[in-house]
Formats: sequence, C-alpha cells, structure tokens
Amino acid sequence: MTDQPARWTQATVHPDMWADPDDDPRNSDGASPDGELPTLQGYLTDYRLTLLMKCEGLDAEALARRSVPPSTMSLLGLVRHLARAERDWRDWISDGDPLPKLYGKRDADFDGAVADQAVVDAGYVDLAREQAATDAALAAHPDLGTRLGKDGITVRDLLVHRIEEYARHCGHADLLRECIDGRVGQ
Repeated sequence: MTDQPARWTQATVHPDMWADPDDDPRNSDGASPDGELPTLQGYLTDYRLTLLMKCEGLDAEALARRSVPPSTMSLLGLVRHLARAERDWRDWISDGDPLPKLYGKRDADFDGAVADQAVVDAGYVDLAREQAATDAALAAHPDLGTRLGKDGITVRDLLVHRIEEYARHCGHADLLRECIDGRVGQ
C-alpha cells in the first residue's frame, strides 16, 4: 500500500489533458492573434489561467500543503509568490520609490502560505489586484521597445519575463497538484 495518490485526469476526450477542450478556458478556436503584443498577452493570460486551474477544487489544507519536502513551495505559496512578483515588476518599470513588500520579509510569500481559508482568499485577491495593476501600468506603453524605469527595461523584456515566470511555476504547480491528489494533465 502506498500513500501516493493514484494518477487521474478529469478529461475524457484526451486522457493526457487537464480538461476536455470544450471545458478548457484557455482553448481558443480560430486564428492566432495578429502582432507581437497580443501574442505575448495571450500566452501570459493562458499561463495565469493554468495556475488557477491547477489550484481549482482544493481546500485550504491542500493548497497550503508542501508536497515536495524540504521545499516550502505550495500551490498557495505560488499564488502569493506571483502576486508579490507582479508588485515587484511594477517597481522595475517605475521611476518612483519602491512599493512596500506585499508579504514582508524574503520568502514570506511561501512561509506565510498556511492552511487558513482567509489566507487563501487574500492570496487570490492579492494576485488579481497585482496582476491588474501591472497590466494597467504596461498598457500605458503599447510600444514593446519602450524602455521604462531606472534600469531601462523594455516592455517586451518585462512581458517575456512575466511569461517565463508563470510558465516555470505552472510546471511546479503540475507536480504539486499531482502529489496532492494525483490529478495530471497539461
């Protein structure tokens, strides 16, 4: 007998998928977007949805579970980490003083990811708010070559960095979710 959950998927059409194509909010029929900016924004949107999908249906205890000891990483920690990262990215493109740290000291985003529904709810609120604020700050600069902030980062570089960060952490979310309840899929 093992304490590892059996692998499973919710999909019925393609058993290696997370959800059936008709149920997948990332599934878009038709032509791909025209232009570099809409393409980058589309990838970012899809990775953001993927993270939320990997967290869907879990209670506070499961979301806060550190499934790969000795790591402090959890699905809730990833939600909080990406909220903090969104705020930090706004600092990269600002000429003003840095915003206050969202969760305080280094690694507090993961360390503070505890099995409390209020912490879970706050994490999702923080993520949505910080994503919207960073999106709004970048929307003012539709030219991807525009250099922003003290270090002159281009809008393109920041968008690609954001995609990379979400994509990397969606990979972590795949493994964390599989350890929690065995659910697999793209």
